[in-house]
Amino acid sequence: MNFPFYIAKRYLFSKKKHNAINIISGVSVCGVALATLALVCTLSVFNGFQDMVASFFTAFDPELKITVTEGKVFDSKNKNIQQLRAMPEVAVFTETLEESAMVQYKDRQVMAVIKGVQDNFEELTSIGSILYGTGEFVLHDSIVDYGVMGVELVSNLGTGIQFVDPLQVYAPKRNMKVNMANPASSFNMEYLYSPGAVFVVNQQKYDGHYILTSLAFARKLFDYDSEVSAIELKLKPGVDVSSAKKKIERLLGERFRVQDRYEQQADVFRIMEIEKLISYLFLTFILMIACFNVIGSLSMLILDKKEDVQTLRSLGADDQLIGRIFLFEGRLISAFGAFVGIILGLGLCYIQQRFGLISLGGASGSFVIDAYPVSVHATDVILIFFTVITVGFLSVWYPVRYLSKRLLKK
Repeated sequence: MNFPFYIAKRYLFSKKKHNAINIISGVSVCGVALATLALVCTLSVFNGFQDMVASFFTAFDPELKITVTEGKVFDSKNKNIQQLRAMPEVAVFTETLEESAMVQYKDRQVMAVIKGVQDNFEELTSIGSILYGTGEFVLHDSIVDYGVMGVELVSNLGTGIQFVDPLQVYAPKRNMKVNMANPASSFNMEYLYSPGAVFVVNQQKYDGHYILTSLAFARKLFDYDSEVSAIELKLKPGVDVSSAKKKIERLLGERFRVQDRYEQQADVFRIMEIEKLISYLFLTFILMIACFNVIGSLSMLILDKKEDVQTLRSLGADDQLIGRIFLFEGRLISAFGAFVGIILGLGLCYIQQRFGLISLGGASGSFVIDAYPVSVHATDVILIFFTVITVGFLSVWYPVRYLSKRLLKK
């Protein structure tokens, strides 16, 4: 066994001459453990919110979305796009057209995003799982077109889930100047009827702005023929998304952009990652402050073990070996605190996952979930452990060298 490590371990767990040193050593371990626990719980809560948001997007966004790098629309009859339809990895292929328009219901007007989709859109996403109302997901019949709105947009227009009077949808005519004498002639106007259902994604971007309707309606409203704004894909079970994405990128070339679900919502997840990073850095700073207790504990231990040091010197130990003993002592305190903090943090996360002890506040049902979501990632636990060990090791290195030379003079 490493001799300095063996002596340091004996010093850590043995009784000191002054009981205060035992108390301070215990406080040092507790300080490191609490900072570690806070890191585990905080990062796990951020992971929980990220996973929750991702689950909401999953019900609305496709696995892969293809758009052009320049411009808004492209021709769906493109040869490479048609080859994409025949790829063995693709389970569902659907064309979409997305543009902004003004929507009017009685005396209320709002700007909304009209998203025209094909009839297989329900196969592409889990839209059926987020529909509310007595109706179902239907885009058109032989007579009229239907519009499935977000729940917040329904509230803004005051339509209710089921409405009798149709929505009036206005969009400017393409390649046409506004006629100031008769401005209405410069706009296309179409009607959308209620299917008796609304969708709830629990994201303001969708719930407050989007209307899903048929692709034919969108093309008629915006004066397009075969153009689309995106191709949305669902892959067959077992197909690796990253591999399929790279294969499609090679097929389509630089003119097209291929995005997975996380890239489609890059801004949201980037903000959450930044918030998580800031919390990590802030708690690491608190950990550094907690390590000052370790320095105090080591300085008192060095004074307490002066006689032992003299004995070791008499037996031939040099200053370097004696310094390593106290270095190991500080490192053991940091490592023990890290281990205890991670165990306690994982235990608290498990309890929160299982029982939801810490609620978000407010009445039940006020939020999408009642308790803070928690998701423990192994990479975070490993990062936290190495952070605590690194901060702990660095915080004791200089003080031990400085104190051992000053307090243990021959």
